[in-house]
Amino acid sequence: MSDRMRITGMYSGMDTESIVQQLVSAKQIKVDNLKNDQKKLEWKQNAWQELNSKIYNLYSGTLSKLRLSSAFKNQKTTVSDATKASVKSNGAAVNGTQSLKIKEVAKSGYLTGAKLNSDLKYTTSNLMAGISNDLVGQKISVTASVELEEGTKYKLNEKGEVVEATIDDKILESQGLLKLETAKGGEKVRKTTEISITEDMKISDFVGKLKEAGVNASFDENYQRFYISAKDSGKEGDFVINSAGNALELLGLDPTKTITYKDNTTGKASRIEGKDAVIVLNDAEYKSSSNSFEINGLTIDVLGKTADDEELIINTTTDADATYNVIKDFLTEYNELINQMDKLYNADSARKYTMLSADDKEAMTDEEVETWENTIKGSLLRKDTQLSSVMNTFTRTMLAGVEVNGKQMYLSDFGIKTMGYFNAKDNEHHAYYIDGDPDDDNVSANEDKLKKALMKDPEGTADFFAGLCKNLYKELDKTMGESTEYSSIYKVYNDKQLKKDYDNYTKKIKDAEQKLSDYEDRWYDKFSKMETALSKLQSNQSIVSSMLGNG
Repeated sequence: MSDRMRITGMYSGMDTESIVQQLVSAKQIKVDNLKNDQKKLEWKQNAWQELNSKIYNLYSGTLSKLRLSSAFKNQKTTVSDATKASVKSNGAAVNGTQSLKIKEVAKSGYLTGAKLNSDLKYTTSNLMAGISNDLVGQKISVTASVELEEGTKYKLNEKGEVVEATIDDKILESQGLLKLETAKGGEKVRKTTEISITEDMKISDFVGKLKEAGVNASFDENYQRFYISAKDSGKEGDFVINSAGNALELLGLDPTKTITYKDNTTGKASRIEGKDAVIVLNDAEYKSSSNSFEINGLTIDVLGKTADDEELIINTTTDADATYNVIKDFLTEYNELINQMDKLYNADSARKYTMLSADDKEAMTDEEVETWENTIKGSLLRKDTQLSSVMNTFTRTMLAGVEVNGKQMYLSDFGIKTMGYFNAKDNEHHAYYIDGDPDDDNVSANEDKLKKALMKDPEGTADFFAGLCKNLYKELDKTMGESTEYSSIYKVYNDKQLKKDYDNYTKKIKDAEQKLSDYEDRWYDKFSKMETALSKLQSNQSIVSSMLGNG
């Protein structure tokens, strides 16, 4: 529609605005219909996106996890003294009792420095030379476990410790005279770093160099002490700090030297060596740099040493209740999803519900508008062929059963079945119920076959449900596992096609609006020419009347 000024019925006395609007109303209806169709398509996209999100969550989350038998092999593990150890099972531990002794608890190496031998009060901004001029020029070496950046070139010394590669080393390697290692990233290695104490080095700079060397370090201004500790626990994670001169003694970091202060008191650095945790499980000894052990399905976290004649008892049993809840939670999620699909597919027709115009909405309450539009939204996937295909994938797989130890078994063998066509509520015909479920009055009085199966044959039961989830995962993967011309990966519907259709509507609407504007402008031009002609005619009549009057 042009923005030029329009001349309306000034001379004709006609309501040209109303006349033009009536003439273009048919084309305006076409534009409105296109916009309404696009809006309905947008609602359909939203409906699919919401449903697809729930299907994807089941596929990538629940089914991905439950397709492994271990997910259905839950165990209950206790330890006789929970203050000494915490024990958990991953479902693969041996049922029964086991003995545990804790000989050592893992410790991190720690060096608590002695108070500096001075009347001055140092801060981290003070120079190292302020502690003692004798420090300048001395070197301190730190050997610690460090994590090299990926791609770092390094070589090993005669002790098997990492030494950074130099330019000369790389030249030798290029000539085939030396083999340098390349760090993969994330790997821990032993590395020796030399720290040279310079005249302008501050205490904060020295602490920073210690940290770069692979240890935790700090200076406490209140107690005037250096603190150094290993970043990792255990013997291998410990650090070594040395100096050729007396730098460690001057810094209060030499645990072999006693410092005598001016008030005749004495002080000395304290060193705790890093230790590995050592346990004896069923008379077999195990060591770990941390206080956590993973042995034959058990995760053992040691908290304290046992006495020489003390023995902890670990008891592991099948936890049927936990596995029961895993199965119940899976079926609950499945039921909610299949019921929603049933509701969308079997929705009542909304053919009589047309899209509301602005005038329609103005005459209705907000609640009435919402109800009206929700009725249309709820019917958009009614009898949808893609939805039917997805539903069939679910129901067919759940009915097919699983072969366990050469025997084909079904959900009904475990007392899990639907309510039947005549007993099920609307849109719940594919939902499954567990006989004997105490939380469901519909089946609570029935025999609890699932609980009995979990107690009698936990292995076979776990294999069945893992197989069922694996089969459903595979079937969904056929639909969601790859991108096609019409759908994106991890979509069960033709999202690409729907977007293409939506974009086509945008083009159609733009073209229709342009045609409407052009058509409207043509009519205004016609009426404008008519008004111009009437204006000239009226002017001529006035001239003639004037001439006659003067004559």
